[in-house]
Amino acid sequence: MPSTTPRATGEPALAALPGLGPKSQAMLAAAGIPDLTTLRRLGSVAAYARVKRSDPRASLNLLWGLEAALTGLPWQTVAREHRTSLLLALDALEEFGAPKTPRR
Repeated sequence: MPSTTPRATGEPALAALPGLGPKSQAMLAAAGIPDLTTLRRLGSVAAYARVKRSDPRASLNLLWGLEAALTGLPWQTVAREHRTSLLLALDALEEFGAPKTPRR
């Protein structure tokens, strides 16, 4: 299980972020996103797309959780108030920047 102690950069580990449980952390690690620095560099949409390519079972709840972890908003607020902008950004990324992942 990932550590909850701060990294050398002074940033908390992914496990310390609200909304990212053990399954989310494992999916991130499997997709090559081991820490908060990498997650911040990618942003929630690109990180979600990377996880989705690695594990097609990843649901949009992960996207809401990633955005919540990065913004400090509750994931329910993200899902309700930022859903459309996140989905549009994901569609644009898939169309112009990454291979498409089948939606279910």
